[in-house]
Amino acid sequence: MSVHSGRLAEIADEERTDPPYLYPDYRSTERRAPRSPLLIIPHTVSETTGPAFGESAVEEFDADLTRRHPAPLDPNFSGAGRCLTDDDGRYRFVTIKPGAYPWGNHPNAWRPQHIHFSLFGRAFTERLVTQMYFPGDPLLEFDPIFQSVRDAAAQKLLISSFDWETTTPDWCLGYRFDIVLGGRAATPLERR
Repeated sequence: MSVHSGRLAEIADEERTDPPYLYPDYRSTERRAPRSPLLIIPHTVSETTGPAFGESAVEEFDADLTRRHPAPLDPNFSGAGRCLTDDDGRYRFVTIKPGAYPWGNHPNAWRPQHIHFSLFGRAFTERLVTQMYFPGDPLLEFDPIFQSVRDAAAQKLLISSFDWETTTPDWCLGYRFDIVLGGRAATPLERR
């Protein structure tokens, strides 16, 4: 078990170039990368007022993936959770530490241990998807998705850190992962 906690921070926007939309080592980007410049379309009133994500309010145990619906391999793991940040931008999830898995990008390709985060802003159209990696994973240097972030300092922002303070004795290890939405310490994300 591991506890994932961190802080969501918003800092002044700054242009980011990593990861690129087209990164040949990550084969899927060849099919998904835009072929023309992106068009920025202004938000409408309906986009800034709704729709809401999910069918119900976020509940207390939605962030504990070990207490929700059964999954095929482990009846205590649901695979997805959700939470709201507190007034200081802190969040917390309880989950099972994932393993590496093969994914077919090239012969003997393995994804490192990671957890996906999908954050929604004030509107449904304001969304950030990122991945949290674990310290010391030997597969990071071979993973083209992680390597698509070319700046070494930015790569470090994608790796969680062991956090003794959030470790629960006899239950789970704690990791800290701060997601920063702008500025020099921003978590790597696609440029708009």
